[in-house]
Amino acid sequence: MAAALGASAINIISGPYLQNVGPTEATVIWRTDKPATAWVETAPDDGASFYAESRPRTYSTDLGRAVVGTLHKVTLRGLKPGTNYRYRIFSEEVLDQKPWHVNYGGVASSDVYTREPYMFTTAAPAKNTANFVMVNDIHADSAKFADLIRCFDAKKHDFVLFNGDMVSFMDTEDQIFGGFINQAAKVFATEKPFVMIRGNHESRGAAATKYMSYFPSSTGKPYYTFTDGPIFFIVLDGGEDKPDDDIEYSRTSFADDYRLEQAEWLKQVVATPEFKSAPFKVAVVHVPPVLDTWHGALHAKSVIVPILNAAGIDLMLSGHHHVLRYAEAGKEGTDFPVLINSHDTSVEVSADKSNMNLTIRNRAGETVKTLKYTAK
Repeated sequence: MAAALGASAINIISGPYLQNVGPTEATVIWRTDKPATAWVETAPDDGASFYAESRPRTYSTDLGRAVVGTLHKVTLRGLKPGTNYRYRIFSEEVLDQKPWHVNYGGVASSDVYTREPYMFTTAAPAKNTANFVMVNDIHADSAKFADLIRCFDAKKHDFVLFNGDMVSFMDTEDQIFGGFINQAAKVFATEKPFVMIRGNHESRGAAATKYMSYFPSSTGKPYYTFTDGPIFFIVLDGGEDKPDDDIEYSRTSFADDYRLEQAEWLKQVVATPEFKSAPFKVAVVHVPPVLDTWHGALHAKSVIVPILNAAGIDLMLSGHHHVLRYAEAGKEGTDFPVLINSHDTSVEVSADKSNMNLTIRNRAGETVKTLKYTAK
């Protein structure tokens, strides 16, 4: 995966993986075993050797200074829409920092000599189709995760959507990466991004407050929007499922206020021309506000669902229940259908401007349900 140069043995231990790949930017994230600075080199997909010329570098920086750490995040900006880019990652170990001097050690980088460079494609705003796959509630079960992603070729999709509870808690960085990120990077995430939806279990553990470091978004929050072809996505964070004062949370949960905060944000989103003009409008949230009598679902149903009903949402995608369930529009207080995916099924979605088709498969790759929606 990586080559170490120089006397000091620094290693890339996780990644890279892609986040927020849009028309003009993309974010690359990886980890090293020692503190380092970091940068990404990019090259066009023109058939020339990566070594044909010096490639432009984009550094990990903050407040006008290179970031030194073991988690590296580089955002590439000024890219061309709908364009293939090859890339290479670098980390240079920092042995010590003085106010007037920094001592460096070795350099670790991805290999572009014995294997093809990593590659990604920026989004095309005029694209008329969308194609993605959703899995959820893996809870760091590597065997289950391997079975589910084996059933589809992730690199042929626009992205993979992880709809929450990919781990049972966010306690340490090793536990988070070992739970699913490392495997995602090994299979597809170096070249195709995954979209992360925060589940209630990702809000637990000592590292939960660092969530945005691993899964950055356009809003800087776990709730955000993005567009893929004809689909406008609203990503929501359902928060915890029990009352805030439940003893399990030890006075750390304030999910009710958090959902109210999202409701105010959501009112602004559904008023935008981008939302209103989209052929399909899909809301994504881990904890479904239907078919559930626990507090988190009931509160979301009272403060979030009325906004989505009035906005004309076409579909909601959820997880959390660990069983496959489907609430038809108008049956559970929602004017839109809600698909609750199981922990052991995947959902493949393909759409154009007229139709959106869903295929649900089990771990053996067998189709268990299909759904079709027509643009309003």
